[in-house]
Amino acid sequence: MITYLKGKITEKNPAYIVVETAGGVAYMVHISLTTFTQVKDLEEVKIFTHYIIKEDAHALYGFFEEQERSVFQQFISISGIGANTARMMLSSLSVKELAGAIMAGNVSTIQAIKGIGTKTAQRIIIELKDKIGKISDVEKSENFSIVYNNNKKEALSALSLLGFSKSSAENALDKIIKSEGMDLTVEELIKHALKIL
Repeated sequence: MITYLKGKITEKNPAYIVVETAGGVAYMVHISLTTFTQVKDLEEVKIFTHYIIKEDAHALYGFFEEQERSVFQQFISISGIGANTARMMLSSLSVKELAGAIMAGNVSTIQAIKGIGTKTAQRIIIELKDKIGKISDVEKSENFSIVYNNNKKEALSALSLLGFSKSSAENALDKIIKSEGMDLTVEELIKHALKIL
């Protein structure tokens, strides 16, 4: 099992990074927006990983913090929640926000995440309420401002990689920019878009 990777980031976007290790082997690592926020200005990284093997694909998921990996692993242990849904949850809310919603039994907050219905939200709360409290608080990472056009472009690219059609993603981003203004970061744009797509 691959526990973590340490190396140079040779490619990065809000959906995945490519990490080249000392041996010259490069790994594609699927990430959440939380992790992207923490690695986007780094050239080298130590990324904690979770390796998933299926009949049709092998995928490596990466996390900047061990707490995020722990929450991801707890999510995918729940029946009906796959890796992509777990990543969507960690992209829509921070570990701290998710832990708070689960501990408070806040079904509506969890249900607001794309792909999570009422029954699944209730199941997450029931199964994780006692476990999630053990996760320590994750410090809020800084938001770095990027030029507006680049923000929209990066957000659109990430939403496309998450499986949304380019046209519907672009329409959602335009609506958000119209109502919220042009000062939103890439992560904020994507989070808002995930709520309406």
